Amino acid sequence: MTGDDEEVSVGNDGRSVGSPEAVAAECETVDVGIGDRVEGVVTVTLSRPDARNALNAQLRAELKDVLDAIEASDARVVVLTGSAESGAFVAGADVTELRERGPFEQREASERPRVYEYVDDLRQPVIAAINGHALGGGCELAQACDTRIAREGAKLGQPEINLGIVPGGGGTQRLPRLVGEGQAMKMILSGELVDATEACDIGLVDEVHPDEEFEDRVYDLAESMAEKSPLALEYAKKAVKASSRMDLDAGIEYEAELFAQLFAAEDKNEGIDAFLEDREPEWQGK
Repeated sequence: MTGDDEEVSVGNDGRSVGSPEAVAAECETVDVGIGDRVEGVVTVTLSRPDARNALNAQLRAELKDVLDAIEASDARVVVLTGSAESGAFVAGADVTELRERGPFEQREASERPRVYEYVDDLRQPVIAAINGHALGGGCELAQACDTRIAREGAKLGQPEINLGIVPGGGGTQRLPRLVGEGQAMKMILSGELVDATEACDIGLVDEVHPDEEFEDRVYDLAESMAEKSPLALEYAKKAVKASSRMDLDAGIEYEAELFAQLFAAEDKNEGIDAFLEDREPEWQGK
């Protein structure tokens, strides 16, 4: 704790990082709620309503800071969504910023890790609660999440081709892995949008729900994850991510190594003991 009792954690790079709520309190475009609906679940809400949450430099920087704090916290699951006032999940990149850049400025802006890698690499599972349009960079941000639940009426797409550019936040790589090369080509080359139902049919989102069911389903899923061992969640996410980045033999070997590493954890013994004793486990995350 600091002198004024603000919670401080240590990030992966050794820096002192404030609590997610403390970090978000300094942000203008990102809000955080911890345990509002489910214990152990952090809701990250993007809030730039004047631009339908378009990803400008400020929002990107603030989202990175918040995700850094979540990485260092004891949160188990993250829900990423857009504010109701914004009327969108993320409507895309900020086109006015793109207009002013040349190739050198864009290469600098594209240096990794970007927000997409921050989400992809976060140790906690991330659920994209797509409560409105997810276009361009917003669609790519959703693709970087671990699972996607969309509200009826939402539309998704990669319309960059209409501006004379191509997806630059991972869309040409993640989208084919989700929907197949043919569907990805159709979306990227035409710039056409798909509604939430079609997005679910092709595998871009995992579930679609009407307004009255949407949030309940998002947090039911988050709760079912948050009830699990934090270490097992982290290792399971790593193993599944590896499936699209390694060949089969290397992936199976990696899975076996992660499986073996968990046998050194107290949570493994607690989980098995709880099962044998017919009780709920008390996870320690170690």
